[in-house]
Amino acid sequence: MIKVRNLSKHFGDLVVLKDINADIHKGEIISIIGPSGTGKSTLLRCLNLLEIPTGGNIFIDDIPLLDTKTNVPKLRRKMGMVFQSFNLYAHLSVLENLTIGPIKLLGKTKAEANRKAIELLKLVGLAEKVYSFPDELSGGQKQRVAIARCMAMESEILLFDEPTSALDPTMVSEVLAVIRRLAREGITMVIVTHEMEFARNISSRVFYMDEGLIYEEGTPQQIFDNPQLEKTKAFINRIRSLNCHISGINYDLYALQGEMETFCEKHMLTKKVSGYVVLIAEEVLCLQTDFSDINISLSYSEKDGSLEMICESAGKPFNPIIEGAEDNIGLKLILGRCISVDYRYERGKNILNLKVKGE
Repeated sequence: MIKVRNLSKHFGDLVVLKDINADIHKGEIISIIGPSGTGKSTLLRCLNLLEIPTGGNIFIDDIPLLDTKTNVPKLRRKMGMVFQSFNLYAHLSVLENLTIGPIKLLGKTKAEANRKAIELLKLVGLAEKVYSFPDELSGGQKQRVAIARCMAMESEILLFDEPTSALDPTMVSEVLAVIRRLAREGITMVIVTHEMEFARNISSRVFYMDEGLIYEEGTPQQIFDNPQLEKTKAFINRIRSLNCHISGINYDLYALQGEMETFCEKHMLTKKVSGYVVLIAEEVLCLQTDFSDINISLSYSEKDGSLEMICESAGKPFNPIIEGAEDNIGLKLILGRCISVDYRYERGKNILNLKVKGE
């Protein structure tokens, strides 16, 4: 239903989208996730020409949207957009908000438009608000009216730009419930969202965007349970990381430990866990034989609470876990405070992977 080919968008020297390619089929529900500032909303706005792309093309039912011969207003009527900030007409009642478009643009009679509007308000659970004005509605109710207004235009494609981001948390569920109901109706939807569980449960496919690209795409199971690319993994697992580099034997151990303590405190890890991290780092460094190029990283997953330390060091292969003396107290301290310790040698580096115990 929608084909995007080599789409790019620049704002002056700022490149927001670069070489986007995607296919969206009729009846699919595509969730677009990713960090803020990676072009998610801009992609959505390009699909219905609220932003004019810098390059590439968009096809709606195989009709090129950017072709000068294309009847763009007619084609855009196939797409309705629900914004973060509702964009209802404050001086019109709920009924009038839903009927003004069909009467003026679709040529519907007032009676036809009113009848359809009331049906749609029933669908989104707001039939009793038909004569209310936007200022009399809650945020969740306004967003449901905005969804009904899109459907009143007989849109075949609905674009949602973070439809719950401006809502109080208590109102999010009512809007998501309406979107779930629309999904059962078989309407094609593209949803930019930060609601991860919602995206997992409702989507046919998920696009993970980063650096102005569709960085990875797949089914919800693939993206949320088995992402293939590092940035996707970090985003899905909400991984926070710290990297410390050592380039000589006269490194400042106390500064290194201070950085690690600050990292643990920032992510509200307990003093006990912070103590484990500091001790493990010190003992791991005591096992090293080459200090010319050592990198120690900490990775904390907000999703499952796991904490991992990786030590990469230059030099010949040396597995301290196997080759360390059995009576090495430092080694015993490491093993006692880790769930697991794994060693491998890759690309001229000794890599020690340690999963730190929690509480």
